[in-house]
Amino acid sequence: MTGGGMRSANGAGAEWRKYFMLPVAAGLGYATSVIHIYGLGPYIQPLSAEFGWSRTETTVGLTIATLVQAVCSVPIGMLVDRIGPRLLAIIGSLLTVAAFALMSTATGEAANWYMLWGLMALATLPIQATVWTSAVASRFEASRGLAFAVTLCGAAIATSLFPYLATRLIAEVGWRTAFVAQAGIWVVCSYPLIFLFFRGARDSREARFAEARQGRPVLSGVGFFEGLRSSIYLRLLLASLLFTFTIIALVVHFVPILTSYGLTALDAASIAALIGLASIFGRLSTGMLLDRFPASFVGAGVFMLPVAGCAVLIATGGSPPGAMAAAVLIGLTLGAEIDVVVYLTTRHFGLKSFGALYGGLLGALSIGTALGPLGAARVFDAYGNYGPFLWVTIGFMAASSLALASLPHPAAEADAALKLVENEV
Repeated sequence: MTGGGMRSANGAGAEWRKYFMLPVAAGLGYATSVIHIYGLGPYIQPLSAEFGWSRTETTVGLTIATLVQAVCSVPIGMLVDRIGPRLLAIIGSLLTVAAFALMSTATGEAANWYMLWGLMALATLPIQATVWTSAVASRFEASRGLAFAVTLCGAAIATSLFPYLATRLIAEVGWRTAFVAQAGIWVVCSYPLIFLFFRGARDSREARFAEARQGRPVLSGVGFFEGLRSSIYLRLLLASLLFTFTIIALVVHFVPILTSYGLTALDAASIAALIGLASIFGRLSTGMLLDRFPASFVGAGVFMLPVAGCAVLIATGGSPPGAMAAAVLIGLTLGAEIDVVVYLTTRHFGLKSFGALYGGLLGALSIGTALGPLGAARVFDAYGNYGPFLWVTIGFMAASSLALASLPHPAAEADAALKLVENEV
């Protein structure tokens, strides 16, 4: 490796030596932000059984929470651009686990259930994905793809740990105590590292003083409204919406999908853990590929893997070997949508208005997250199985792959505009 390649490698090494704990802390924070999404699956059956709810009624609260996030994603992104991500992260992390623990107080009344999910929605607003990725993007340039991958492995941790932990806790102490215990275990494991190591370029007093003194932001790039007018942005919105509609529904309902094929709840939860484990490998591999190859083609390729996973589930009737193969294929892609979308956003539009622009994309991701699990639940309630939804998943994922494949390669001058100021703190 010589020339620019050697400089890139040296730059990547310097970034990791200086900020290696930042993506780790951000990853734990990101896992915290999705505890109500990836941790919900094992609670669906006991809640439905105790209160006599349908699957749709049980999961509608998740729709409420994610729609609130979708509406507020751009304002939160603007706030991140203005004050930096740290303050939001350290407050929002505590609020989120507290709100998750409060789910244990559900009474079976619809109004009470909706209120609890409303609190969950408000608690998670300060720790949307924009918060965690903006800090990492501000510290990593040469190795941004891999740094994003490490950060977004938080979802892989959530997918592999939360369903299994919840299933065991529910079996041991019941679903009410399980909500509280899961929240307590997670805050002890994650919050100290978030508090100690999560700081972006905008989070130091020196950086804020420099912005005020120079009259311009520390980070450069495209303005918010300029980015909104781009056809590239519209394609990213479409890909984000279609993919998350299906992938999040698959993950949330994966345990119920397998139990509908005849597997026991614990066997299904054990197989579902493979999604998270495969996701760790998939994210890290995707991150390294993003640093070396055109991100649009990398994303288009990995977005097709769950198509194969759904086909395997349909073809094998949810047999244990087929379920395990499907879990791995789904896991290899899980979170890649965020990794790829975040990376493409920084490369095409820069960091100046990254929070606001990614906030808009996060709105599409949140709408997909809100409607997908609800759609899967409605399909189950209507047909008594998840087969039709698996076919919808195949079509939507193929369309999102095509949307990414159509993106142009970022212009060289746009790439140069992404660099931080030389004296970045």
